[in-house]
Amino acid sequence: MTTTLLKNASILDVDAGSLSATCDVLIAEGRIAEIGSRAMTAERVIDLKGRTLMPGLCDAHVHVIVPMNSFALLTKWSPFYTAIRAMPILRDMLMRGFTTVRDAGGADFGLARAVEEDLIPSPRILYSGKALSQSGGHGDMRGPGETAYDDHYYVPSLGRICNGVAEVRAAVRDEIRRGAHQVKLMVGGGIASYTDPIHYVQFSREEIRAAVEEAGNASTYVMAHAYTNRCIRHAVECGVRSIEHGNFLDDETAALMRESGAYLVPTLSAYTTMWEEGLQVGMPAELHAKIRPVLDAGPRQLEIAARHGVPMVYGTDLIGPLHRHQSLEFRIRGEVLPAAEVIRQATCNAAALFNMQDQIGRVKEGLRADLIALRGNPLEDLGLLQAPENLSLIMKDGRIYREAA
Repeated sequence: MTTTLLKNASILDVDAGSLSATCDVLIAEGRIAEIGSRAMTAERVIDLKGRTLMPGLCDAHVHVIVPMNSFALLTKWSPFYTAIRAMPILRDMLMRGFTTVRDAGGADFGLARAVEEDLIPSPRILYSGKALSQSGGHGDMRGPGETAYDDHYYVPSLGRICNGVAEVRAAVRDEIRRGAHQVKLMVGGGIASYTDPIHYVQFSREEIRAAVEEAGNASTYVMAHAYTNRCIRHAVECGVRSIEHGNFLDDETAALMRESGAYLVPTLSAYTTMWEEGLQVGMPAELHAKIRPVLDAGPRQLEIAARHGVPMVYGTDLIGPLHRHQSLEFRIRGEVLPAAEVIRQATCNAAALFNMQDQIGRVKEGLRADLIALRGNPLEDLGLLQAPENLSLIMKDGRIYREAA
């Protein structure tokens, strides 16, 4: 690979929440080779002119294969068509500065391989494969009058159905065989499914523990969809590491999460945008009606989690045309939390959750050269990260995807 020298960079230390004096950063073999002020040479030189250089952003909850506002409709599509429709979604994520995303159900090894081979411009994809759901759970998109379920793996869908410990173990092993970076479970009701109110608890403890054990045997972990305290506790007490959404979190449950080392991945931009635009983009009215209580509870969970020291990670959970609001999460969280903390959630906290802290999440020698540069200081104005036009450099694994004057 071409060596690149980034001159006159003001490096954002995400741990300390501070900017350094300007220095130079040498990129070689896709990694940060050296940071300093001594004279360095490279095949390509980019003068950042004092702009902020920070780690590429991470989104820990995306659905990259859903370009329309319906998981149920997705099951009627060709996998080839689905992949092609995912391409602009992935490109746009990268152009917003997101260099790593964790797919929470739907993406597979084929799409991730295309990204790894740089066949399409995209963030790095950490995929779960298909999320695991019980019958009638959040991954079961059948309506109450439907019986048939096409369980062929290559039908595009959010999830797969499994019931009982033996089926759960087999499904986890199968997703890991297909290369899943983590396993996704639906342990509570949700908005986008038809037959399970949000307060429903899903999967037995024995089923969840079986999934956690199988994931642990493969040196990975379980992420779980859960809104209510009962569902969150149900998952965390069984060893789940990553709680998705978690809007109704209370103090007692937050303390449990902290004690257990569990992470929280709020996805507040999803509810704001679905409430405001969902009906216009084709969301069924009966699903839209589920949003309001979840939306109202959201900001309070940030304050509770922060007070109890629960590590939080940036996530959005957007689908369809709402993907364009991916950076809105910065504004929503910034209304409750300090800017430095929100930035950590999208960088070093995410890297720790992904078990990639030795690869991404900081501007540090030896780590992957996943970097963005922007005009201004995001510690003073998080809005800078909501406007892609502020990004003068986007780099992933040392390859430049945007360079602006």
